[in-house]
Amino acid sequence: MNIRVDQQNDSKVAIVESFDILIRNVQDALDLMASIKFNHDSYKIVIRQSNITEDFFELKTRLAGDILQKYVNYHIKLAVVGNLEVYKSLKDFIYECNKGEQVFFLEDEQSAIQVLHSLCSLGTI
Repeated sequence: MNIRVDQQNDSKVAIVESFDILIRNVQDALDLMASIKFNHDSYKIVIRQSNITEDFFELKTRLAGDILQKYVNYHIKLAVVGNLEVYKSLKDFIYECNKGEQVFFLEDEQSAIQVLHSLCSLGTI
């Protein structure tokens, strides 16, 4: 796993680069969040859908809700990028998330970086 940081002024977006599934459960998500906060001082994360277990995208598992609640509680802004149209059951969930300012589901990394940079950082909330 590699973490690349895109910085614009005081805004830092950590982009997770990996070919592996990094988030299989809530603890994996917390570990990733803590590692990025500690090592890169970033409260904004971009991760690819391919780095997250398929269970996350099945609402009946409640994994997405559990993980995203942790990120909200710790004031971490998250963007998941990929071809999310394949998850028809998540259409409304994705729509509602994208209307907020905490969690986003987008098609490409550049859009995710742009959206996250446009949000205020933790220090200015």
